[in-house]
Amino acid sequence: MTSARPTLVALGRGAALAGLALLGLAAGLVMLAAVLLTFLVGLVVVFPSAVRLARAVTRVQRGLAARWSGVSIDEPYLPAPPPPVPQADGWYRDGRTLYKRPTVPAFNKRWNWMTKDPATWRDFAFLLSAPVAGGFVAAAPLLAAAYGVVWAAGGNPVMGAAWILLAVSTAYWYAPWAVRMHGRIAAALLGPTEKARLAHRVSRLDAARTEVVDSQAAELRRIERDLHDGAQARLVAIGMTIGAAEQLLESDPQAARALLGKAREASATALQEIRRLVRGIHPPVLAERGLGDAVRALALDSPLRTHVTVDLPERASAPLESAAYFAVSELLANAARHGDATEAWVDVSAQGPALRVTVTDDGHGGADPERGTGLHGIERRLGAFDGVLAVNSPAGGPTTAVIELPRAFLARPAPLTPWRYLGRLCWALWPIPLFPQGLVAMVLKLVGSPVKSWFLALHMPQPFQWPVIVGMIALGGGLLAVALASTVRTREKEGGACA
Repeated sequence: MTSARPTLVALGRGAALAGLALLGLAAGLVMLAAVLLTFLVGLVVVFPSAVRLARAVTRVQRGLAARWSGVSIDEPYLPAPPPPVPQADGWYRDGRTLYKRPTVPAFNKRWNWMTKDPATWRDFAFLLSAPVAGGFVAAAPLLAAAYGVVWAAGGNPVMGAAWILLAVSTAYWYAPWAVRMHGRIAAALLGPTEKARLAHRVSRLDAARTEVVDSQAAELRRIERDLHDGAQARLVAIGMTIGAAEQLLESDPQAARALLGKAREASATALQEIRRLVRGIHPPVLAERGLGDAVRALALDSPLRTHVTVDLPERASAPLESAAYFAVSELLANAARHGDATEAWVDVSAQGPALRVTVTDDGHGGADPERGTGLHGIERRLGAFDGVLAVNSPAGGPTTAVIELPRAFLARPAPLTPWRYLGRLCWALWPIPLFPQGLVAMVLKLVGSPVKSWFLALHMPQPFQWPVIVGMIALGGGLLAVALASTVRTREKEGGACA
C-alpha cells in the first residue's frame, strides 16, 4: 500500500489537472467571447473581467506546478500601471483629452496594460490548449481506464480488459512523470517572457537607483562633515600653531620648537584621519589587489576570528567589488557589535557569472533587515546592481547572510547537449502525430467522413481506429511535453548562469 500511495496521489493530481484544464478551457472560451464582443461589437467593459478570470485560472496552474512538480513559475505580467496623477489645475490628461475624474484615464491605462502584455495572450493560448497540452496528458491512465469501461459496457469485455490492463500497468511510472511534465509545460507556456523580466528588472532598478542616489547624497554629507569637523579643523589648528611658532621664533626659540613639534604630531593625526576617510570611500587594497585580498585584509582588522575562503576565476568590475566589500564589512561589524560573535566565516565564490558571498558568524542571532538600518543599507547598495541579500538568523544563532550579485563575470555559452538535440527533434516532430494523425483524424472519425487519405488510423481495422487516434494524440502531446521540458531545462540552466 505504501508503494502504491505515490501512484494514487499522482492519479488524483492528474484527475485534478484534467478538471482544471476543462475549467481553463471554459475560461479561454469566455475570453474568446470577450475578445469578439470587444473588437466586433465594441463592448470593452467585458474584456478586463475576462482577463482577470484567465489570470486567476493560470495563477492556480502556477501554484499547482510549484507544489506538485517543484517547478517555481514567476508571475509573467508586466508591472501594473500607476494611478493617474492630476495636473496642476486638477484635471487628468489621457493623450489629448482632459477628464475631470480619473475613472476613464485609469481604465485606459489598465486596458493598454492588459492588451499590450504578451502574457495575456499566452495565457489565452494556454487555456485553449490546456486539455491537450497538459490536463488530459496527465490524466491519460484514468482516461484509458474509462475507455476500457466503455468498451466493456458496450459488449466487448476483451477490449475493455486490455485497455484497463494497459492503464494499470503504465500508471505506476506514467502518472508521477505526467504530473512533473505538466509543471514543465506550464513553466514553458506560463512563465515570464524576456520582456516581462526586463520590465520587472527595470522597475526594481529604478527604485534602487532612487535609494542609491539618496544614500550617496547622505554619504557625501557625511564625508563633508568628517572633513569639516576632523581633518579641516586639525589643519586649521596646525596653521595657527605654526603662526604662533613664527612669532616666537626670535624671542623664545625653545617655545617655538615645542609648538612646531605639536604641529608635526597634529599633521600626523590629520593624515591618519584622511587615510581612514579614504579607506572608507574606496580602500586602496581593493583597487590594487581585488576583492579576495581586500576581504582578507578586512578579516585581519576585524575583532572576530575570521576565516576567509576565496574562489574567483577573475576580477569583477570595480563597482561590484566595492559593493560586495562594504557589504562584508558591514556584516562583520554587525556580528561583532550586535551579535556578540567571536568567530566568523566568509566564503567568496563564483556561481556561473554571479558573485556569491556567504558570511556566517557564531553570534546569538536575531538579525532582521526590517529592524536594522545596517542590513537595509546593504540591500540598498546591492539593489543598484540587481543584487540580493538573504539573511537566516534564528534566535540563538548562528547567523548566515548570503550576498549574490548577478552578471559579475562573463557568461559562458551553454554547450549543445544530447538533451538539447532531443528537444530540437521533438520540436520538429510533435505537430505531425498530434494534428493530422490525431486531431484531424479524430474529427473525420466523428463525422463519419469516407475520406481516409494518408491518415493512418482510418486505414486500421475498426476496433483499432480509436486506440490509434488516441495513441497519436498522446504521442504528439508527449513529444510536445519533451520539447517544452527541454526548453524549460535549458532556460533554467541559462537563467541560473545569468541570474
